[in-house]
Amino acid sequence: MQAVSDLVIGVLMAIFGMVGLVLASGATDEQIYVFGLSLFAYGFLFILHLIRRHFNRAEAARHG
Repeated sequence: MQAVSDLVIGVLMAIFGMVGLVLASGATDEQIYVFGLSLFAYGFLFILHLIRRHFNRAEAARHG
């Protein structure tokens, strides 16, 4: 069940990252540009964290 929730959260973070890129691309001021890039970076790093956590759990299950 944990894998399904990680997948759903990962998809939502990918959507937030894409929204951040759209915000940054259409920004007319610096604050929205920085916010959009920050939203993208947060989503990207969060997805990397989910991937790392998945492989850590798989490694622990294999050895434990």
